[in-house]
Amino acid sequence: MSEVSPVISESRTRELLRSALRSRSFVAGAILTAIILLSALTSLVWTPYDFAAQDIPNKLQGFSAEHWFGTDQYGRDVFSMILVGARTSIIVALLAVGLGIGLGVPLGLLAAAVRGTLLDEVVMRGNDLVFAFPALLIAILITAVFGPSAINAMIAIGIFNIPVFARLSRAAALSLWTREFVLAARVAGKGTARISVEHILPNIANTLIVQGTIQFSLGILAEAALAYVGLGAQPPIPSWGKMLADSQTLVSLAPHLAIIPGLAIVLTVLGLNLMGDGLRDIFDPRTRRSRQ
Repeated sequence: MSEVSPVISESRTRELLRSALRSRSFVAGAILTAIILLSALTSLVWTPYDFAAQDIPNKLQGFSAEHWFGTDQYGRDVFSMILVGARTSIIVALLAVGLGIGLGVPLGLLAAAVRGTLLDEVVMRGNDLVFAFPALLIAILITAVFGPSAINAMIAIGIFNIPVFARLSRAAALSLWTREFVLAARVAGKGTARISVEHILPNIANTLIVQGTIQFSLGILAEAALAYVGLGAQPPIPSWGKMLADSQTLVSLAPHLAIIPGLAIVLTVLGLNLMGDGLRDIFDPRTRRSRQ
């Protein structure tokens, strides 16, 4: 048997770590992402002020030692709102990606295992049907029934992620079903489901990790977009998208109200995309060589 399912050895782990440290894209993305994650975690235990506390006499203040990022039109501390907004965006995007992986990957593995059958066709045409509806439209449909909330935004983004991971896992798995280690597993008496879990899934995990990072960044953008139009987290819970929406009539008076949440979104998405790009190079060095 010339090939077996991968087991990450200690030497392989060290090799991946060295590749990660040599990748400027990965290091820069990891630093930006770590800052955002640290901000979100910090908001769980500490914020300079109560993010919902209003202080009308001190509204629309600029940067100061008392309020690092100034205050909004209600006198709320913008820095505190940014910290809590990071938590909101990350939780929604993370759960949405988890939903996409949890349902999409099994569907993709199933379709690959029964390729060419009616079940394969049904699964893939169902994915095409979901792809026909953007996350925003799905969110509108869900909120029309259940009302706007961060949970409903997460469900909408997660539903849109399902066909992404289903298609990716199916395409990656199809190329493995004719490999020798899979044929050997069949000869050993393993069933289709067991082969998919024990042999196919570990071999496509790297691809799923990279795509998960990309979908995570897209989830941040989608959550901000849904919050911007009022379909995401509802007041008094801060959201970067909602902060942008509230600031659009105050740009001339307090431009920092639009700049700061916008910059937070840009840096988060940039960090995740850089990290995903770095992970792609680390797991598949051929992509790095092709760029040189």
